[in-house]
Formats: sequence, C-alpha cells, structure tokens
Amino acid sequence: MRAKSSATAQTAIAVTTAPPTSATAGTGAAPTHGRVAPDGRAATAGTPVAAPAPAPGDGPAPGRGAGARERARGGLLQAGLGVVVFSLTFPATAWGLEGFGPWALVGVRSVLAAVIAGGCLLALRVAPPARRHWPGLAVVALGVVLGFPLLTTLALETSTTAHAAVVVGLLPLTTALLSALRVGARPSRTFWAAALAGAAAVVAFTVQQSGGALTAADAYLFGALLVCAAGYTEGGRLARVMPGWQVIAWALVLCLPVTVPGAVTALAYEPVRLGAHSVAGVLWLAAGSQFLGMVVWYRGMASIGIPKASQLQLAQPLLTLVWSVLLLGELLTPAAPVTAAAVLVCIAVTQRTRG
Repeated sequence: MRAKSSATAQTAIAVTTAPPTSATAGTGAAPTHGRVAPDGRAATAGTPVAAPAPAPGDGPAPGRGAGARERARGGLLQAGLGVVVFSLTFPATAWGLEGFGPWALVGVRSVLAAVIAGGCLLALRVAPPARRHWPGLAVVALGVVLGFPLLTTLALETSTTAHAAVVVGLLPLTTALLSALRVGARPSRTFWAAALAGAAAVVAFTVQQSGGALTAADAYLFGALLVCAAGYTEGGRLARVMPGWQVIAWALVLCLPVTVPGAVTALAYEPVRLGAHSVAGVLWLAAGSQFLGMVVWYRGMASIGIPKASQLQLAQPLLTLVWSVLLLGELLTPAAPVTAAAVLVCIAVTQRTRG
C-alpha cells in the first residue's frame, strides 16, 4: 500500500510541476485545463487558446464601456464642431463673391487650404499614405475639395443662402444612404424614420423660406449634394485607418496640380475687388471650411460612425440661416424655431438608436 501511494504521489507531483511547453514559454499564455480551442478541439495542458479577434463593427470589449462612451462623446463633440464650422460656409462664400469670381474663389480657397495642409504634413514629416488609400483620397478630393465648393459657389451667384440650404437639408440622409452601400452600415428602422423626418422638416422649411421657387441653380445644388455625400462617406471610411486630418490634407495636396493652374487662370480672366468681406470670406473658406472643419468632422465620423455623424448636419441649414441674418442681413421667418425644435428631436433620436 505504501509503495502504491508513493507512486501515486510522485505521479501527481510530476504532472503539477511539468515545465511549460515551447508553445507557452516566454509568451505569457496561460495553460488551458479543460478549455476548448477556437477550432473546436479540446485544448491540452500547456496549449494556449487565442481569443477570437473582434469582428469589424463589434462593440467595445467587456470592461471598456466607460472608455467607449467617453470616445463616443468626444466624437459627437468633434462632429458637432464640424457642423458649426460648415454652417458658415455659405455666408463666407457670399462674402467671397463680393471680391472674387466663382472660379477664382474656388481655386484660391483650395490652394490656400492645400498650403496649410501641406505645411502641417511637412512639419510633422508624415509619410505618404499606402497605395491602396489613394483611390479613396481621390474620391474625397473630387467630392469635398473640388466638386462641392465649385457647384455651390456657382449656385450662390443666383441663389440665396436660404435656398442653397436645401442641399444641406438632404445631405445627412444622402450620406447615410451612401454609407450603407459603401461601408455596410446598417442603422435601425427608427434611425431611418428619424432621418427621413428630419430631412423632410429641413427641406419644407428651406423651400418655404425661399418662396418655393426652383431656379437654374438647383441643378448645381443637387449635383453638389451627391458629390459631397460621396466625399464624406469615403473620408469617414479612411479616417478609421489613418488620422482624420491627414485624409483631408492629402486630398488637398492631391488637387494642387489642378487647383494651382485653375486659380492662376481664373484670376487672370475674372475681376478681383479685394475688400474686408471678400478677404475674410476666402480665409474662412480655406482655413475653416476646407481644412480645420474637415479635420474634426472626419475624426467625429470615425468615432461615432458615418450615419450618426451625418444626422448632426440636420442642424446646419438652421445655423446657416442664423448666420445669414447676422452677417448678410437676410430675414428669418417665425417658422425657424419650430423647425429647429423638430430637427433637434430627430437628431436626438438618431443619436440614441443602435447601429
């Protein structure tokens, strides 16, 4: 009996004190006692089991809820700041048109913004993006650097800022639709219902504000709507794999071979009458709307998702109308506060929905 007990004890000790295998030595992986490996086989002692990587779009890991909420709040604030900056774009464009022609204004603002962006890239010694990112940057460049500024500037030659706000009223819904197609975003039905309601409220208000008349500028405005939504969607996607400010910075630099000769040619053929308004307008468009606003906007989209960030722009037409009253002397109807309340409710719903 003693010999048998001694053998048993020695066997138990040998199992307990077995050294780690080469698979676990030096890696810090814990041995698995009775656990199952990811491939479904029973794990043996000393064999590490790798935790499955979270799928794209999964929620935060357990225990990190507070950090995820903090990140979401930060993204919400950044996207909201971008909306405030963008809301001054149409009034600033109207000021810029007091001293520049439409083609010269677009060229000058793009070149100035590229100089700021290029200076930041050089100062921080940022390496060029990987080759696979350049097609997406080209979409951003065509959408938000060239297309939207040019088309809205041409429209504002004959349209008021109130009427042009129809574009921004439809932009959140269009961006959410494109993000569903491009990056596979799948918001809930409640989200889509609130987004449609908010878009309808904004469009109804802005059409009523402009008298309900459709002009030739509407072709420019709806074209701007489509190209800008594409640029926002692609930029928001890229901002998940590279810093948001680098997305717009490289897009601006990418356009220099077009914007520099375009600006020089336009300045030679279109008259320039510099004044306080025109200078302030072009500087805001270059530094604010074209660069800094895009920086915080793309960072916010990367943090809270493209669909939710896009719905914050439902407030942009109303903010634009406020700036139009304060800076351009345009009149505001009593329907503005009612529409503002409806839009804020829709924004709150879209931000609280899942997906």
